[in-house]
Amino acid sequence: MLPPGGRVSGARLARLLGSWRRGGARQGSADLAAALKLLVADGRLPVGTRLPSERELTDALPVSRTTITAALDQLRAEGVVESRRGAGSWINGPVGAGGGITGVDDTLIDLSRAAPPALPSVRLAMEVALTQMPEHLASHGYDERGLLVLRQRIADRYTARGLPTSPDQIVVTSGAQHAWALVLRLFVGPGDRVLVEQPSYPNALEAVRASFGIPVPVPMLSDGWDVDGYEAALRQAGPRLAYLIPDFQNPTGLRMSSESREALSAVLRKARTPLVVDETLVELALDGVESPLPMAAFGGDSVVTLGSASKSHWGGLRIGWIRASSEIVHRLLSTRAAIDLGTPVFEQLVLAALLESPEIVLQQRRAEALAQRDVAVAALREHCPQWSFEVPAGGLGVWCTLDGPVSTRIAVVAQNHGLRLVPGPRFAVHGGCEQMLRVPYTQSPEVLREAIGRLGVVAASVAGTGFPADADLSVPVA
Repeated sequence: MLPPGGRVSGARLARLLGSWRRGGARQGSADLAAALKLLVADGRLPVGTRLPSERELTDALPVSRTTITAALDQLRAEGVVESRRGAGSWINGPVGAGGGITGVDDTLIDLSRAAPPALPSVRLAMEVALTQMPEHLASHGYDERGLLVLRQRIADRYTARGLPTSPDQIVVTSGAQHAWALVLRLFVGPGDRVLVEQPSYPNALEAVRASFGIPVPVPMLSDGWDVDGYEAALRQAGPRLAYLIPDFQNPTGLRMSSESREALSAVLRKARTPLVVDETLVELALDGVESPLPMAAFGGDSVVTLGSASKSHWGGLRIGWIRASSEIVHRLLSTRAAIDLGTPVFEQLVLAALLESPEIVLQQRRAEALAQRDVAVAALREHCPQWSFEVPAGGLGVWCTLDGPVSTRIAVVAQNHGLRLVPGPRFAVHGGCEQMLRVPYTQSPEVLREAIGRLGVVAASVAGTGFPADADLSVPVA
């Protein structure tokens, strides 16, 4: 059975494509495939749209039949287009559903995830955890709060940062995203509004939608958070909850000042709106400046803090946590059984070992991230001089302002040059950020230089300045 949908004529498709050819004859099929994927990603070729025949396309563009066949073959292989003898071709799925922006291809350099590999200390901590496992094997292994030793060390870390915390205020989860889902389940019902930053972490926005909540964006300023904007949004939207990333905000990399933390906390307390603070990146300060107190030090018991080991240690551990008042912890635990029955014991023991002397491990992570950030900044200035950005004081990515609204096109075309990127609109609630692009610096310096060199080629091609037709874009990834 064929999917429903209208048919686009060859002439109309040619108008939609515009000046799609960028790389000369040798790059024709790749450029055509990238341009068609851009139309799908933009929604101008919806799923189910029937495409013109190859003969009609040959007359309309005009290009050789071989070029069109090769472009369609590529799109079929990626799952974007499907064809059937006697029925023609049609758009089969959105870019990313089969082999588009977020498809899996191990030959690509992945700049879509701001997540570093594990440090050697993780392997050593695993060896320690193995020696501790026997004493836990005699128990049933379920613990909805988390192991006491881990909760104590997480609490100690908060206390060291100026926020006195007890183990009873900590709930260990399977990552910060799981923690966020638990909090949403407790606070948000269908139709409830949740204040979020614009731009913000895409998976956090998706979690709000999955809970049938409505994300309400408050735009970020170029230098931080708009306290007056939040006050207006609280009056107008009447949100049930607010979600912020005050430490090296994802994706902008900004960090909220102590003054803004105090002012924004006061605004939220006045409106009696609970605040969820995502501190996933808080340990990755790279500038050596003294860190402000956690938001919970200003907002008190109305603040729920999410933490994670994914960026500071390793995402494969899948260990996160919630810090909250004893009353909120009790409510969280009463609802958790409907989702899961606890976090794996072994991974908790691994993180507990890592947190026994946390600064030793964190210093190594920060030194690595600092070196990679400097490589990425230098490479962006060399290969993408037309873009602007602020050098982030921490975190794992550079938020670039492009020379035009071409973020989605860059992300699509980049796949033909061995790069996987997340376009700017993914970080927005209702679209936008088309002139923005996040460039993570979590790869090795050698891979970063290669990746950003390719990115410069892509940026030049999208901008129409062209690039050599015989450019070697198949350099093996280190």
